[in-house]
Amino acid sequence: MQRIEELAACTDEAGRITRHYLSSSHRKAADLVGAWMAEAGMPPRVDAIGNLVARYEGSSSKSPVFLIASHIDSVPNGGRYDGTLGVLAAVEVVARLHDARRRLPFAIEVVAFGDEKGRFPSTLGGSRMLAGSFDPKILEEKDATGVSRLNALETFGCNPKLIPNETRRLERPLGYIEVHIEQGPVLEAENLPVGIVTAINGATRGSIEVNGVSGHAGTVPMTLRQDAYCAAAEMALVIEQRARSEADLVATVGRVEVPGGVVNTVPGLARFTIDIRSPSDQQRLRAIEDLRHEFNAIAVRRRVEVAMTLGYEAPAAPCDPRLSQLLCEAVEAQGIAALKLPSGAGHDAMSFRGRCPIAMLFVRCRGGVSHNPAEFASEADIEVATQTLLDFVDRLAAVQ
Repeated sequence: MQRIEELAACTDEAGRITRHYLSSSHRKAADLVGAWMAEAGMPPRVDAIGNLVARYEGSSSKSPVFLIASHIDSVPNGGRYDGTLGVLAAVEVVARLHDARRRLPFAIEVVAFGDEKGRFPSTLGGSRMLAGSFDPKILEEKDATGVSRLNALETFGCNPKLIPNETRRLERPLGYIEVHIEQGPVLEAENLPVGIVTAINGATRGSIEVNGVSGHAGTVPMTLRQDAYCAAAEMALVIEQRARSEADLVATVGRVEVPGGVVNTVPGLARFTIDIRSPSDQQRLRAIEDLRHEFNAIAVRRRVEVAMTLGYEAPAAPCDPRLSQLLCEAVEAQGIAALKLPSGAGHDAMSFRGRCPIAMLFVRCRGGVSHNPAEFASEADIEVATQTLLDFVDRLAAVQ
């Protein structure tokens, strides 16, 4: 808990927790965590993309590698626990192994990613690099101030030319686990400190444009209107109804616009966004098609035109049944019911989809609040999570 507070002081903005990828506060945080890694018996290094990596060797030189990771960057004015908790729990687990002079049949690499929160247009560059899906084109991306990712990496002290070597270094990881606050209210509602993630939701995002006919608010009769906003509003309610019709499906209209709208004019144009997520790609894609048909039907009935443009697509990342079962057993060993739930938010773990088995452990956060200074996880819950992670590592070692 003291280390969480120390990291909270690493910020780009006084009085707020804002720790951008490759910033001076990111460097300060990496130096702090690196010192703690060294104390835990793991020599740390910063790799070619800015990840902080430390390795606790296994019982032989040929031991496979198991990854325990999360991120140490933050959103502007974020919270103390998002990402940070998972990194520090991993360091503490290795510290206990080191203190007991124990070596496992696999090496443990603890990774503190730095590119989870989106300083540049694309994210997860650090985890994608380790997973072998890094796109060199993103080095040309620029942040809001015009600084390129390439220049930021060089200023940070990284050598981007070595990225291919980093990708090849981790040929066949044994698996990956990430401890993270839930960022939602389910565990609190169930009065449980931790939960086992079944999958990281796949997501589709896009925009819908509705074209009607603008007219005078006083002279166009209600029966003759082609109101673009009212059609859009009905479509938004259909989105909500569709998501409520199936478990684990969530959908959101986050932004609505009436370009040029004024108080005394029937809207002729409306735009809104859609974000739809599910742990099942089939469920998500089926819902999108159903909504497309519903939108068209509304448009015909209201005599407007509708166009849906989908610009973002991320497949679901199912967690590995074997690792998840070991995690369930580790939770139950703490005397706690093993609740399974999907992750509605994205995480670095999703980069390893198809690359190696993944697992995630969620930790209860008060009110489900995250990305906010009010973000909070209790010391008792963090202790449960860390003990669970240590027990999980022991169980994995026993079956290797």
